Amino acid sequence: MSIQWFPGHMNTARKEAAKTMEVIDVLVEILDARIPDASCNPLIEELRQARQRPCLKVLNKADLADPAVTQDWLDFYDRQSCVSAVALSCQHAGDAAKIPRLCQPLALHRNSIVKPLRMLIMGVPNVGKSTLMNQLLNRRIARVGDEPAVTKVQQRHKLNDRMTITDSPGLLWGTIKDPQVGLLLSTINAVGHTVVDNETVGEFLAGILLARYPARLTARYGVAVEGLTSAGVIDAIAKKRGSLLAGSGGVLDREKAARILLADYRDGTLGRTSLETPKSGAWT
Repeated sequence: MSIQWFPGHMNTARKEAAKTMEVIDVLVEILDARIPDASCNPLIEELRQARQRPCLKVLNKADLADPAVTQDWLDFYDRQSCVSAVALSCQHAGDAAKIPRLCQPLALHRNSIVKPLRMLIMGVPNVGKSTLMNQLLNRRIARVGDEPAVTKVQQRHKLNDRMTITDSPGLLWGTIKDPQVGLLLSTINAVGHTVVDNETVGEFLAGILLARYPARLTARYGVAVEGLTSAGVIDAIAKKRGSLLAGSGGVLDREKAARILLADYRDGTLGRTSLETPKSGAWT
């Protein structure tokens, strides 16, 4: 199963990003700390490499990710050439303020009024780019929403006399051929639910949680998970929450149960969880 979801504005965003990449100094790529590799768009890397721009990898929403796994990711990225990495939460103004300071060492020649540091923020949808912009500028200039494709056009802003920053729309690649990557992106709502149904994504997430964080499922939903399959987890949640299809005579509403699981994962109610590692990729 490959995923094809490339709204028209994303094609425009790719063309604009290619042009902007020519005139910036540092790329700030926002990743989701729970799935850093899956949320890394190969198109963005292609554009960066073509212009040989240094990159700051920002593992955002680190407060929702497993800290030990996040450290493994930071070590992984810091070994790469022309790349630096940081884990933080853009919800916090203090964390967001670190980003321009961390970009400066990547372009030491750009640090004056005549030659200000020019940064470009990119990432897949729903990883927190708009939240970062609002924090950096200390005002609401970008609409924030827990859904993909909120930002539609590039927005350039002056941080101070020595720094400018450009925000760009969330950018996915045209066809996500690896179904696992598509499902990982769906767990953070980077791909619209009309493309991959909640029940499929919920079962996929349940499988990883069973393998890595089974106690979280028991603590949250009061179910014994030993011996359960991922589908069984969804059924168990539906039973515990009384999620039944209307007028069905007691048939479980598995789609609703999957939405409950996904919501609890996305907002951190299940605790700090990571779904992939640098060594093994996604846990299944």
